[in-house]
Amino acid sequence: MDIDFKLPELGENIHSGDIVKVLVQEGDLISANDGIIELETDKAVVEIPCPHAGRVAKLLVKNGDTVKVGQSILTMVGGEMAEPTASAPSSAIAEIAQVANAAGDSKSVLLNRPGPIPAGPAVRRLAREKGIDLRTVTGSGEYGRITPEDLQAASSDSSVPASHVASVAAPVSTAPTPWSLAPVASGLQPMVPPGASGSDAWGSVRVEKISRIRRTIAEQMTRSASTIPHVTNFDDADVTELERLRQGVPAGQLSQNIKLTMMPFVMKAVAMVLRRHSALNAVFDEQNEQIIYKEYVNLGIAVDTPRGLVVPNVRNADRLTILQLAQTLGSIAERARNSQFGIDEIRGGTFTISNLGAVGGSYSTPIINYPEVAVLLLGRARWLPVVRGENHDRVENRLMLPLSLSYDHRLVDGGIAGRFLNEVIRNLETPGMLLLA
Repeated sequence: MDIDFKLPELGENIHSGDIVKVLVQEGDLISANDGIIELETDKAVVEIPCPHAGRVAKLLVKNGDTVKVGQSILTMVGGEMAEPTASAPSSAIAEIAQVANAAGDSKSVLLNRPGPIPAGPAVRRLAREKGIDLRTVTGSGEYGRITPEDLQAASSDSSVPASHVASVAAPVSTAPTPWSLAPVASGLQPMVPPGASGSDAWGSVRVEKISRIRRTIAEQMTRSASTIPHVTNFDDADVTELERLRQGVPAGQLSQNIKLTMMPFVMKAVAMVLRRHSALNAVFDEQNEQIIYKEYVNLGIAVDTPRGLVVPNVRNADRLTILQLAQTLGSIAERARNSQFGIDEIRGGTFTISNLGAVGGSYSTPIINYPEVAVLLLGRARWLPVVRGENHDRVENRLMLPLSLSYDHRLVDGGIAGRFLNEVIRNLETPGMLLLA
């Protein structure tokens, strides 16, 4: 029978999206729950699966199209369990058989896995290139998610090249990368912007369509800057003892999926203080003339992805241990690499933390993530000579972490912000308090 597959509901207040990449071609044979398009919504890129099995008869969309919920994506011929004819097996089925014959182990058996296959777009793309049927692969990631390493183990040609695995592990974009390298005669490689080539009155230019995510970021930042009177406090935290504690964790003590960086400690320090300084964990509702104090702490963590800044939330961060926060950050990093943030994950935040130190820099004036009322930016920790001692009679080298706190001056006064930042610093400088919380 003929099936008309339409874009399903994507979530509350999401009515359309832009197609980043069409993952199938006319004539392809697909299985139930195979991804057919990568779709960019306001704040996330998601792979849209088709619940039906069959052969793609006609594609009704292309890369770059904007599609609405309920709009037809493709038509296909088949049913829930459509099988190819014996006389004309598709290349996909042939590749599956090749993998099964070459592997000769349990990975060649179709797994009885309910629901969609837990793999991101980058992993699915690599699987298609290597001719690996994801239904035969057991995922070792969180909640059974299939990783590039799982594909390497399942590959029919002994291994996936290390360079290819690295490209999947890094942030992946199917759109043009922000800057690409073009060789020149001198041996130097100037960076060439993305977009289509063109010219203006003064020379050559390149023009790129503003992505949906970049447009949303621009609207959000403009709204925040034009609505909120920003004030920024700058300070430093002496994290020498905290770094000593972090480095003292024995190698192999934590599970392989947990990377103990400085960020989980900062998150814990901030979450503890927010419960005592409710003015920074609130919303200034000018329209209804009220202040809404949040009794939960959802920390937004700013993540720099190839398609733009995304701020997924760590819910109830004040109730999590440092190890749980570290594990959650690892999960966020994995989903950032695969552009797999769900819409719900980027809503409901109460306070945002941004890490400028990951790319360098000390201080900045971060813009508040509207409708929140404060944001804390971390700079790169650096060793500095610091005067210490009761009589200020000695100088020591200490590891100092730059902190920049921007806040909404309509609700947060300078004194409140100063006391909040002082408590955060005290928690970081006395790491035992973080462990006892």
